[in-house]
Amino acid sequence: MSNSKSLIPLCNAVHQRILSVRSLVIPRKIRTYTESEEIEKKKPVGEFRVFEIDGVVPRRDGDRPKRTIREKEIPPPRYKSMPIDQDWTRVWPTAASFNYSKIPFPVRQGYVHKNENSVSIPERYANIELRKIPNFLHLTPAHVKKHCQAIKKFCTPWPKVLNTDEKCHKLFPITVKTREYCFSGSTLSDERARIVTLQVKLSALKLDYHGEDKIKRLLGERYNPVDDIITLTTNRCPLKKQNYDYAMYLLTACYYEANKTEPWELEKADEDLDKYYWDRSQSKHNIVQLLHKVHLTDQGKNILDDVESTNPDEEFTEECLKTSDVAAYSEAVTDLHNEGENIITINNYKNSVLNILNIRTDSKQ
Repeated sequence: MSNSKSLIPLCNAVHQRILSVRSLVIPRKIRTYTESEEIEKKKPVGEFRVFEIDGVVPRRDGDRPKRTIREKEIPPPRYKSMPIDQDWTRVWPTAASFNYSKIPFPVRQGYVHKNENSVSIPERYANIELRKIPNFLHLTPAHVKKHCQAIKKFCTPWPKVLNTDEKCHKLFPITVKTREYCFSGSTLSDERARIVTLQVKLSALKLDYHGEDKIKRLLGERYNPVDDIITLTTNRCPLKKQNYDYAMYLLTACYYEANKTEPWELEKADEDLDKYYWDRSQSKHNIVQLLHKVHLTDQGKNILDDVESTNPDEEFTEECLKTSDVAAYSEAVTDLHNEGENIITINNYKNSVLNILNIRTDSKQ
């Protein structure tokens, strides 16, 4: 057997198929190689490729104008150029945090810990401690004067009748006291600002004996007998206006409750009262009866025969109580019961009785 190779002739159909396969494969390999080569040429070294959009011309770095940075000169603080007679209300018109450049006087605040100059207090420049605390540089006398001049046109003149404190307290007996707090914190509200204190004199309510006695028992420690002042303090509500309305409600409720007379209150005897009252005592009835009998005797009537005539009428009772002798007697009896027996009260009682009985003594005992 020989190892020689022999050529086998191909038919035309097989030859055409081989040519068609080569024509499809070879151009694809050439196109792929050409695109990758062009991309590598355009890719800049060490940078990302720039996405180019058809129709948009990219701008080169050399065409962009360079920005020049101008350094601004820092002006000196304002207080160095402020005149001496400058209007302070224009420098600090409203409430604001501390600004060192506007203050024409030296201010120091704070403490330096573990430093060489720990003895010296930090000055105002870049001092955060001065910005923490509130200041009143917007409430100087010049500011207050300017504010008063601005709101003066909205105010009415002070009434000429209210020229004394006594007249003011008489026409406006109720006094309301509130407080405002200003401090540095996360919130401007203060719980103590809602407290309202209302004060009024008991005599301004114009109550009778029953009303005064009852309202004293209702108020308890809120009434001061030394200065005759009722004090109501309210802090239950969250707002100041609500506490004010609540205080007025308490005063109104106590006033109308004191004017009421319950059936069980009529059973109160004179021994249950806190002090002696001559108007509702038996002494008043006795002195009127005595003077009426004296009056009938002076007219020549026999009071033993006509017992009904000894009862005085209302007209005689009113005239009798208006006399100075009866008024002095009632005052002497009241002082004798309330203040106790002493030389002054006993002598006043003796003299008032002698005056009523029309007994004159030459020597004073």
